[in-house]
Amino acid sequence: MGGKKYRITGDRYPRMRRPRHRRRIVLTLVATACALGLVGWGSLQLIDVFGGKAATAQAAPGMKKCSPGQAERTRARATARTPLPKPGALTVNVLNATPRSGLAKHTADELAKRGFKIGKVGNAPDGYDKKVKGTGIVLGAKAAAQGPLKLLGTQLMGAEQKTDGRKGADIDLIIGSGFKDLTQQKDAEKAVAQLAHPAPPPAHRTGC
Repeated sequence: MGGKKYRITGDRYPRMRRPRHRRRIVLTLVATACALGLVGWGSLQLIDVFGGKAATAQAAPGMKKCSPGQAERTRARATARTPLPKPGALTVNVLNATPRSGLAKHTADELAKRGFKIGKVGNAPDGYDKKVKGTGIVLGAKAAAQGPLKLLGTQLMGAEQKTDGRKGADIDLIIGSGFKDLTQQKDAEKAVAQLAHPAPPPAHRTGC
């Protein structure tokens, strides 16, 4: 057979390229895997937070974990208060700040039956006379705020507690216009018991 012969010259050859759609598929798969990983990580974080693990992990630096004995001692220190005095250790002045007569004497007699020592009985001084709108006021020195005033306050629920600059240990019960009678004795005794033996605070608030 005759004919022309052709010779291929040059250094360029046809090259095979991967279809572009394969690259897109690979990138899509990678992006999907990353997104799923982020979603899973976020879910674990939420579970830790709501399950209380995050709060434990983020505890204050240097805080030590309490042993059972340490926790009990810590709660005992947290609930330690000024010892509650006995009624017989208090001298109470019963003062009437209302226009009704006889209230101071009747109230003083009832407090005496409950074991309190009675001091002065009479009308309230001008600073309080006819100016106490509530059931009454228990008034004493600042040093009496945590013990004596709280104890006397159990005998007249709703009474306001105040302190002044007096030096003596006696305390006043000033009867206000809202006064009807002292707290019933059984209820007052329950209130005294709660003051003497308060419930301990939760363990997670005390620390070590």
